[in-house]
Amino acid sequence: MKHTWFVTFFLVVLFLAAQVIGLKVTQNYIDSAASAEAGELVWKDLPSIGGMKVERPDVEPQFSIWYIIIAVLIGTLLILLIIKLGKVLLWKLWFYFAVVLCLQIAVAAFIPESYALILSLTVGWFKVFRPNIYIHNASELFLYGGLAVIFVPILNVFYAFILLLALSVYDMYAVWRSKHMIAMAKFQTQSNIFAGLMLPYSAPAVRGPKKKVRTAVLGGGDIGFPLIFAGTVLVVSGFLHAFVVALGATAALIVLLLLSQKDKFYPAMPFLTLGCAVGYIATFLL
Repeated sequence: MKHTWFVTFFLVVLFLAAQVIGLKVTQNYIDSAASAEAGELVWKDLPSIGGMKVERPDVEPQFSIWYIIIAVLIGTLLILLIIKLGKVLLWKLWFYFAVVLCLQIAVAAFIPESYALILSLTVGWFKVFRPNIYIHNASELFLYGGLAVIFVPILNVFYAFILLLALSVYDMYAVWRSKHMIAMAKFQTQSNIFAGLMLPYSAPAVRGPKKKVRTAVLGGGDIGFPLIFAGTVLVVSGFLHAFVVALGATAALIVLLLLSQKDKFYPAMPFLTLGCAVGYIATFLL
């Protein structure tokens, strides 16, 4: 078992919470009145940032997976370049922009757009430049809902699952062969700016010298991509079916954490993809 029972429990709970919140965010961006009037699904516009309108990519589902995969690869190359150059500040600025963008989109599903922007700018600043474990993980619960709202509308269930399969293959290569995913995870953890959940084994000291504390992590992609798949199920089958998919992914995460060994790295996407598939098949029994 990779982590203690206590840490494993909270990692699983936070993962499932991020899935549920993300599905609720996605659901709130469906314009029910306009959809009923038009006879087809209509999405609400994304909020603007500083007067600049944010648009979803205008691509068909069969092309959207390539759009997302290419974006993942470009992002990976840029992070590896930042690691090579040792430009931690550049990583923080990039991460801050991404956090504010996704947080505002997610929070605007529940409160007015202007308040969502102020809250996202504030939380993002503390998350990146004055980090603490509580703000970090609390914001992670909402971030991926914002990401899902961008990409769910340009996908469908079939192509979202193809995307999961492709990312599973990439994840296995990046962890077991090239190992650049491990290098990225270590860099983010050391810079105290990690895209994903972080759970220390003990509470950080408020006073006195800071001590190195063992930390459990789960990458943002391992949270976001299963959520995107569940979001496409939500669109066609409703919240209950999407929640069952999220439960399948959560069960797969539990299996991974129980089977994995301490101080070893594992690609989570193959397990999560299988969990999503099992969850989706289970929806046909409802």
